[in-house]
Amino acid sequence: MVPPAPHVSALSWIVTDADDGRILAAKDAHRRLPPASTLKTLFALTVLPKLPATTVHRAASSDVAQVAAGSSLVGVHDGTRYTVADLWRGVFLASGNDAVHTLARMNGGLARTVNDIQDTARRLGARDTEVRSPDGFDAPGQYSSAYDLALIARAGMKIPDFRRYMGTKTAQFPAAGGPQSFGIQNTNRLLVGSHDVTPYPGLIGVKNGYTSHAGNTLVAAARHGTRTILVTLMNPQAGSANAVYDEARTLLDWGFTSAAQTRQTALLNGAPNKSTGAAKPSRPPVPAAPARAAQDEEHSYDHPAGLALLALAVLGLALVLWRGRRTRSPRI
Repeated sequence: MVPPAPHVSALSWIVTDADDGRILAAKDAHRRLPPASTLKTLFALTVLPKLPATTVHRAASSDVAQVAAGSSLVGVHDGTRYTVADLWRGVFLASGNDAVHTLARMNGGLARTVNDIQDTARRLGARDTEVRSPDGFDAPGQYSSAYDLALIARAGMKIPDFRRYMGTKTAQFPAAGGPQSFGIQNTNRLLVGSHDVTPYPGLIGVKNGYTSHAGNTLVAAARHGTRTILVTLMNPQAGSANAVYDEARTLLDWGFTSAAQTRQTALLNGAPNKSTGAAKPSRPPVPAAPARAAQDEEHSYDHPAGLALLALAVLGLALVLWRGRRTRSPRI
C-alpha cells in the first residue's frame, strides 16, 4: 500500500521522480502564483549555455541600474572584474539580482533576455509561466506554477554547470576595488543548514525564493541511492519562518518512501491540464501587483471570458443605438 501524501500548507506543490519524470503527488500544481527567485532557474536555463564561464566582464553602473529597490544583492560593483562563473555563483548562492541583471546585460539587455526566457518557457511547454523580470522579483503579470518550476528544474539538472551551481554551498566572490574576495553562502537552508534548519540528507539543490507578495517558494532535489526526488512548494500558509523547508522535508521523505510503490504514470511533459493528480488551473493567476495585474488579467480579450465580455459590450452598444433610432424624431 502506498502511504497517502502528507498534508502541507503550501498553496501549491508537486512531488516528482526527477529521473523518469513521474508525478508522484500534487496539489493544485497548475495554480499560477508569483514565483519569487525560483524563477532564476528559468533565467539560468536560458542564459547559461550562451556565456562561457571563463569570460571576464568589467561591471558598470548601467548593469544594475534597473535592479528593483529591496532586491537581494551579492555585491556587484562598478569597475570590478568578474568571471561569468563568479556571477552565476552570485545568482545561485546569494540570489543576487545585481548578478542577474549583469548577466542579462551581457546577454543583450533586459528586454531581450526577458523575451529569451519566455521563449525557453514556451519551448519547454511551461505554459503556466509569464515572465516580466529575469530575477523573479515581483512584477505585474508575472507568475509561474509548481508544475512549471519542476519542469524547468528537471531540464536544468541535465546541464552540468546548472547542476554544479545549484548544489554549491559556499564560494568566494570578488570584492570591489581589488583582487580580494569575500565568502558567500547558499541561502537555501535545506542545503546548507542554517536558521534552525537541519540539512536534508542527499540534497543536491535547487533554488529558494521569497518576496512579501509571493511568500516563500522552494524547488528542492535530493538523491538517495539511484533515485532523485524533486519537490516544488509555493507559498506555505503555516506561520513558521521555516515552513517551506519543513514541508519540503516532509514531501521529500514521502517521495523516497513511496516512489518505488507508486504506479502513477503521469509525467512532467510540458503539457499542462492533463491528469497529473493536480487540480486544473481553474483559478485566475495571482498577480504580483494586484491593482494593475487585475486589469491585465480581467480585461484580456484573448481569454474566453474576455471575449464574452467584449461580445456583450458590442451587443449592448448595438441595442442602445437601435433604441435611439426608434425614439429619434422624424426629420422634416
